[in-house]
Amino acid sequence: MKKNLIDLVTSYPKLIIILSIAAAIGIGLFIPRIKIDTDPENMLSEDTFVRRFHHEVKQEFDLYDFLILGIVNDEDAHGIFNIDSLTKIYEITEKIKLIDGVIARNIISPSTTDSITQAGLGAVEFKWLMAQPPKTQEEALQIRDEAKNNPMLNNTLISEDGHALALYIPIKSKDMSYRISKEIQKIASGFSGNEQYHITGLPVAEDTFGVEMFRQMAISAPMAGLIIFIMLWMSFRKISVIIAPMVLAMMTVIITMGLLIGFGFTVHIMSSMIPIFLMPISVVDSVHILSEFYDHYPRTRDKRKTISQVMHHLFSPMLYTSLTTMAGFMSLALTPIPPVQVFGVFVSIGVGVAWLLTMTFIPAYTLLLPEKSLQNFGIREHEEENSVLAKFLKSVSSVSVRFSKLLIAFFGVLIVFSIIGIMKININDNPVKWFRPDHPIRVADVVLNEHFGGTYTAYLVLKGAQEETFKQPEMLNYISALDDYLVQKGDVGKATTLADVVKKIYSELLEGNPDYYRIPDSPEAVAQCLISFQNSHKPDDLWHLTTPDYNKVNIWIQLKSGDNQDMERVVGQVEEYIKQNQPPIPFEFDWAGLTFINTVWQDRMVGGMLNSLLGSFVMVFVMMAFLFRSALWGFLAMVPLSITIALIYGLIGWIGKDYDMPTAVLSSLTLGLSVDFAIHFLERTREIHKKFGSWMETNRELFGSSGRAISRNALVIAIGFTPLMLAPLVPYKTVGFFMMAIMFCSAFVTLFALPALITVLQKRLFVAENKGILCKWCSCFVMLAVAVFGIAYTTFYWNPFKFVSMVIVLILAITCRILSQRKACKISTESEEKKGIVS
Repeated sequence: MKKNLIDLVTSYPKLIIILSIAAAIGIGLFIPRIKIDTDPENMLSEDTFVRRFHHEVKQEFDLYDFLILGIVNDEDAHGIFNIDSLTKIYEITEKIKLIDGVIARNIISPSTTDSITQAGLGAVEFKWLMAQPPKTQEEALQIRDEAKNNPMLNNTLISEDGHALALYIPIKSKDMSYRISKEIQKIASGFSGNEQYHITGLPVAEDTFGVEMFRQMAISAPMAGLIIFIMLWMSFRKISVIIAPMVLAMMTVIITMGLLIGFGFTVHIMSSMIPIFLMPISVVDSVHILSEFYDHYPRTRDKRKTISQVMHHLFSPMLYTSLTTMAGFMSLALTPIPPVQVFGVFVSIGVGVAWLLTMTFIPAYTLLLPEKSLQNFGIREHEEENSVLAKFLKSVSSVSVRFSKLLIAFFGVLIVFSIIGIMKININDNPVKWFRPDHPIRVADVVLNEHFGGTYTAYLVLKGAQEETFKQPEMLNYISALDDYLVQKGDVGKATTLADVVKKIYSELLEGNPDYYRIPDSPEAVAQCLISFQNSHKPDDLWHLTTPDYNKVNIWIQLKSGDNQDMERVVGQVEEYIKQNQPPIPFEFDWAGLTFINTVWQDRMVGGMLNSLLGSFVMVFVMMAFLFRSALWGFLAMVPLSITIALIYGLIGWIGKDYDMPTAVLSSLTLGLSVDFAIHFLERTREIHKKFGSWMETNRELFGSSGRAISRNALVIAIGFTPLMLAPLVPYKTVGFFMMAIMFCSAFVTLFALPALITVLQKRLFVAENKGILCKWCSCFVMLAVAVFGIAYTTFYWNPFKFVSMVIVLILAITCRILSQRKACKISTESEEKKGIVS
């Protein structure tokens, strides 16, 4: 395969270029058909229970996703409750009703909400809280007092201090939220005064993030490309040469995204990051080829001969680096999150495309360059040997051998330090925190959660075991006690239930006596309260909290934080309360709401990522052991990967950063890039050692070729992606920072740890290198054992199948031992010993 590919590329370079460009253009024609999906709810498949239940609850209780417009006035002595501010709020509400996509009838605002007051013994009066803007300050204060006296409105519609008021604006679809928020902002900007306007809510946060992320991709990817281009020019000083890697990266992205769109997949938030992941991977292999070409061309001055040599040397390591990277991303298909599966599969395809183009397009392009354009290319070899980089690599070569045991001890301490950091990792996520702290949505989130019960919504739905369960006083008292318990715990800022409606109506029926703000003693009295509510302007509002048969109730829970941990803590508090306080009538319960859905998919994603990472480790180790025909060499190849991942995630734990979605995704990139350096380094080590037969000579030669390529790659990619750290979106900052950290860490570990380990293990490493893998029974056994246990874990999660896997390992161990005793293996060993292969 290798010889045929080299012959094809060197014989038909023009054809290769034409076919590559034609493929990119042809597949790129699918890109205009792009369908963008910015809804994180689609992180779960449509048949997932929590997602189906969420939509059933919305339909059954006539619920809609909503935006929150908060109006704050800290300048006026009466806060928001003055004539001017309330007049503006009234006018804003009327204009919002006209926005396409807003469900006007369900808006919660002073002018669309009832005030419930007593109208004599046994009678209740329902009137609009603010039918018209107030004419006097007394009327404004009366609106405030009536709202505060209604537990359903206090801390939801108005703040405790009266300085803020919130409008809850239901919308037909979440994908309208960004547009609607912009229209609301435009309306609010038309009013001047002391009021501050803030828009928040999970729908607008998630939709805004999706819109801004795609915009940022259009800015950050070209900026990263430009920096990489400059760094390549600084390394090779030939624009005509370094254009090729940039064109290759563009073609890789175009072909991959074209295939994704052509196969009918929507471009989700995850998929939008594919170009960011593919660019460094595409450039890495190109730099390896250019670096080798740069080093060898001055010696031959023959493009065809040099390209053939370079492809011959790099074919195997580049093939295996690409396969391992593909395996790493393909493992994401094991996660239970559809967009992550699509992301992993198509990044894997993109890596394969990048490898194919690197092995065909780059050599073909180089062969077609005029000799004149390469006149000074690589001529500075003597200068290269005296450069800062060359001197640094010579020092590394010397230090890694002379202080090998000290370096191993150092990395051991580093691993312990990292493990302690990993144990400190806090698994948590919140889509609002994907914005910078000064982003309007993030600011609105902070301000409004300081003033109100909470802008994050979850629905706790209870289903009774008998008819009219929740008309019974004892059940309403139970719900009321549960609400009080949750608020008392501190994570829930406000809970609104059917019990609140009954208590408010009952109190007003008895002339507003606060002593009667409670659940009446009989089901008949409860029914009277519910019938009275039907006389309100919006009687259907009752069905947001219960079903007409009163067999189900919906508890509207408001949280001040959208963090996973806070939502999970509330779920645990509910379960604990029900466990310790048996309800009078048995019921079932479940959760709905965007905050809860986010918790589910984020937890599944993090767990899936961790599981797929372990699966990737197994696959990469087995592939490395097969490549090097030794479990020990396979172990060495895993060292940079393992230490880099440990260092990166240890750092996350030590600095206190949450382990969130962007951080979880980066584990796959870490695997792909870290193992790349190790494979190139170890493959060159083995080749050079065959030539010299001495590790000391090998080490000196090694740092003059592979060392330069690894260092160039690390610098180019690490510095190339620093523009991402200036992006306004936190995931882009995360990718930028960790990309830099991954490259530097993996290069550092490869250049220092691997030579140190080889120095200590050289007698074992360079014994019988040419023996087949089946002749090395220990390597055979270790590989198969790791594979079986890895499959058992990733597939069965340590259920009883693990015992079956143990039996399989035992059988495989015996098989490996038998195979290693074959006559062919003994002959191989004897011949190698005669040749003096042992160094």
